[in-house]
Formats: sequence, C-alpha cells, structure tokens
Amino acid sequence: MTSPKRLLLTPGEPTGIGPDIIIHLAQENFSAELIIVADPDLLHQRAQQLGYPLKLIEWDDKADTTYHQKKSLKIIPVKQYSPSIPGVLDSRNSPYVIETLSLAAKLCREKKADALITGPVHKGVINEAGISFSGHTEFFSELCGKKTVMLFVLNQPKLKVALVTTHLPLSLVPDAITTEHLESCITILHHELQTLFHIDSPKIYTCGLNPHAGESGYLGREEIDIIQPCIEKLKEKNISIVGPLSADTLFTPKYLEQADVILAMYHDQALPLVKYLGFGNAVNVTLGLDFIRTSVDHGTALDLAGTNKADAGSMREAIHLAIEMS
Repeated sequence: MTSPKRLLLTPGEPTGIGPDIIIHLAQENFSAELIIVADPDLLHQRAQQLGYPLKLIEWDDKADTTYHQKKSLKIIPVKQYSPSIPGVLDSRNSPYVIETLSLAAKLCREKKADALITGPVHKGVINEAGISFSGHTEFFSELCGKKTVMLFVLNQPKLKVALVTTHLPLSLVPDAITTEHLESCITILHHELQTLFHIDSPKIYTCGLNPHAGESGYLGREEIDIIQPCIEKLKEKNISIVGPLSADTLFTPKYLEQADVILAMYHDQALPLVKYLGFGNAVNVTLGLDFIRTSVDHGTALDLAGTNKADAGSMREAIHLAIEMS
C-alpha cells in the first residue's frame, strides 16, 4: 500500500484567518498527513475561541507517515514573539511568520515533506517590522535561488492563469518584461505543466501588455519588440504558444476552450477575472521551486479572524491540489 503524502501547513499571519481555516479543516478527513508549522498556544487559544476540538501531536521526524486524524493536527512548534489578538496586527510577530516559512521550506527541500501549503500573510506588517517582503512567491524564489512563476488554478470553471510579473507597481511592469525574463517564465510554465499537471504538449495563450496588444505599435511596442520575437523563438523549441493577443478578448470562451493556460503580463491583468470566477476556491501555485507549494487565493481577512465566519474553501482546494501534484 502506498504511504500517504506528508504535507506541511503554515497558517501565515497569526492575527488573521489562517489559523481559523486550518483548525476548521482539521475537523475533516484528508488522504494525506497534515503537519502544521506554528505556535501551539496560538492554535489552542484560537480553537477554543472558535469552539472546535483540536488535539496537537508533536511531529516525530523518525516516524512513518500516517493519514490525518480528524480533530487533530501534527505540529512542528515555532513560538510567537508576542501573544496574538485576532484582528490586531503586531509587527513583533513578523519574524515568527518568516521563521515558519523558512523552516517549512527547509524541510521540503530536504525531502522530509512532499509539499507545502501556505496560509495568507500580511505584507504590510512584515515590512513594518523591517523585513523586506513582497509575497510568498518572491520569498521562496529568493530563499531557494530559483526563478519562479505564479500560477492560479481553478476547478470550476477549469482555468489556469500564470503571471509574467507579480507584485510590482504598474509603472515598473514594462521594464520588467525583458526577453530573458519572458523566455524564462514561458520555459518554466511549459515544463511544470508537463511534469506537475501531466499535460504532454501544453497550449499556452499569451496576453499582450498594452491595450489591443499594442494595435500594431500605435498603443505600445512591447509586443513587437519583445513579446512576439520571444514567442517565435520558443515555437522553434516545440513549445505550443499563441499570442500576443489582446487581453480583453483572450479571456473569452473562444480562446479559453482551446488554451491549457493563459499567460498574463501583470498581476491585475488577470487576477480580477480569476477572483471573480473562483474567489474562495482558486489555488495559488508557485512553479519552478524544488518542492511543491500551493496557497490560498485570499488575504488575511482580519475582520473575520476569530469569528467563525471565514471560508476554508481555498485552503481545502490548496490541500487537495497539493496531494494530486505530489
């Protein structure tokens, strides 16, 4: 019999809904071993506040993997620097958040776990603590020394959307779309769709950067000077890629039915549609790492922390997708 996959979970910002949704999901069955990297006191206090039973079992790294047991979690303890109050940010705990991510990534890179699923972090409070942090994707990319691509996966409707640039001010996006960077993104995307999603010849449909994909240069030349030449070069390497196409028509059934993935040039070119179609059920995947990492599609929702009103749907989907991918 195949042993269950070992999944690490990080709850993210301790005063947000990350702990809540993981505690909620701990009450369910999963066909994997779930291990949370977090402060035991935080979880006990939040479970009591939410009214959920929760047994914490310290993880033994010498033990065999076992399937998740409802109403319990295995745990790798990491202590907070200050007690948390739901909904009240405290920059003193920002190093704690980083420690959970670093430790979980280290264990995955050492092949002691099969995947990492991350809860939502609060970028503002981490930066307030003097820690430069623009997002999970960038953090893991730098930590592992790997070029990465952000991918969003929806089950209903079936849709995959990847980003060339992630958390950048819009004014910096054009200069960030270089030939080298674009070629790297497409190469990683093509390879990971083959290896992680088992798509033999992925069909990648690419947005232009400018309105109407530049309108033959009248609305911008990035498509002519960078995007189109890069696409033609990659076609010679047997990568199936179409574009650049106008983003306002690419996200229509005519194209979506043919594409395995849409490649958008910047964050808000794609994310409004992704969240409109699948908010609460989409999964954020980091491609290009030497381990599997999935995450929720939402933020910390400080106003919902500790209220028992947080929706665990995206975290549930992130766990299931991590199991499938691993």
